[in-house]
Amino acid sequence: MDPTYQPGEEAVITEGHMPGMMGASAEIVGAFDTYAYSVTYYPTDGGEPVYDHKWVVQEEIADTGEEPLEIGTEVTLEADHMPGMEGATAIIESVEDTTVYVINYQPTDGGEVVRNHKWMTDSELAPADVEVESGMEK
Repeated sequence: MDPTYQPGEEAVITEGHMPGMMGASAEIVGAFDTYAYSVTYYPTDGGEPVYDHKWVVQEEIADTGEEPLEIGTEVTLEADHMPGMEGATAIIESVEDTTVYVINYQPTDGGEVVRNHKWMTDSELAPADVEVESGMEK
């Protein structure tokens, strides 16, 4: 494995999965080669469906092997990033063979430091000296 960003290195977040992410400075905590999936899932706590959640990795999906899953495959999540996620039924929306990162970051909206956020991909991070417009969040 040869990640773009090494643990301990700083980067800038270029995507806004959550409020305050876009443009925030991130510290790389870990880097892993895997398949990353965006999924639509139906929370076990009865909440509304979550559409196109980014990201769940191969190792967080029940009963997977080494090969990537196909778009449209119904799976059971073992991830617990969000309330109602663990044990939820999900549909694979997209798949990327990529490096994923665990990060710590200070939200640009002044919220508390987020520790061990899972997951960001190479395409969602930029070198620490790059300026990112924080008003462009999804």
